[in-house]
Amino acid sequence: MRLEKQVKKLGLIINPWAGVGGPAGLKGSDGAETVAQALAAGIEPQSHQRAAIALEALLPFRQQLEFLCFAGDMGADTASALGFAVREVGAAESSPSTSEDTERAAMAIRDAGADLIVFIGGDGTARNMTNVLGDHFPVLGIPAGVKMHSACFAISPKAGGEVLRKLLAGELVDLCEREVRDIDENSFRQGRVSTRHYGELLVPQEGHFLQAVKNAGREVEELAVADIAAEIVEELEPDTLYIVGPGSTTLAVLSELGCDGTLLGVDLLCDGALLQKDVSAPQIEAAIAAHKSVKKNGQVKIILTAIGGQGHLIGRGNQQFSPRVLSQVGRENLVVVATKTKITELGGRPLLVDSGDPELDRQWSGFIRVVTGYRDAILYPLSNGEV
Repeated sequence: MRLEKQVKKLGLIINPWAGVGGPAGLKGSDGAETVAQALAAGIEPQSHQRAAIALEALLPFRQQLEFLCFAGDMGADTASALGFAVREVGAAESSPSTSEDTERAAMAIRDAGADLIVFIGGDGTARNMTNVLGDHFPVLGIPAGVKMHSACFAISPKAGGEVLRKLLAGELVDLCEREVRDIDENSFRQGRVSTRHYGELLVPQEGHFLQAVKNAGREVEELAVADIAAEIVEELEPDTLYIVGPGSTTLAVLSELGCDGTLLGVDLLCDGALLQKDVSAPQIEAAIAAHKSVKKNGQVKIILTAIGGQGHLIGRGNQQFSPRVLSQVGRENLVVVATKTKITELGGRPLLVDSGDPELDRQWSGFIRVVTGYRDAILYPLSNGEV
């Protein structure tokens, strides 16, 4: 199916709290208690900024475009601030807004005559869309959440803006059904990953701008992972703070050292000892400052692996690596690990960086060394999703 009509009315739904739990190391943002905990930790929501990045691509069409939104921080404020014409079709009944408000907004915007709904959030928001729209109404997800298992999202806000630009330019863009998945956050916080299929959404698909479904399997190539762990342990430098990201491959590095790390969190390592487990972005920043003040020539490095199936290296499930943290460490101190099977399964697609800072993402793009085994590494492209 193709969407051939030039879109004139776009729906916009923003989950104001999407992703706020990520930098706080909370593995998600579902529930008022989790949001309050993240805000108390000093985390600032990023969903409006990510929405603005996507919508900037539509500024040339400002005179011929109308946004249908709920009032305030669910969409109207962001669209108005960019100078777009806005028609408010309702408002949230709760403050902060809830999933029920999101579903009410989707129905109201659809009934008001929108051609397509752009939603900013994570898998929970995608589930809301599935609940009320199913696979009968076109939507496009702009990634802003912590859990990003679903295939209805653009690979980055900028990539989402490019899909919308093509639609408004009258180009033919395929419409296809894309899978929506989600996990139980409580199980996730306890180190268990169990994804569930919730349905499909009808999504405009253009080239490489949409992400794949996250590979939810726990299949691990034990020998390859053990070889990677052995290589990284041999490469560890003294007086260096290592910030170890989530994943079974990175956990194997800690296990090789006899450290009890976290599978789904971020851990701190120095001189073979585990300093702190499951840290947040502010805790990482504090650790970097403390390390550099104590160790005269102390270096800081990040060890990361990519998400299987999607290829996201930064910005999915590891928002503890905020743009501020990444800038402090530097691209040259990024250590990437992945089995060759995981790389091969990408089918030539690049690894992806979606930190929330488009300029940083652009600067970090290019070829990067990936450790794939013992004394074995490859060069592989890292991309911000732009052509």
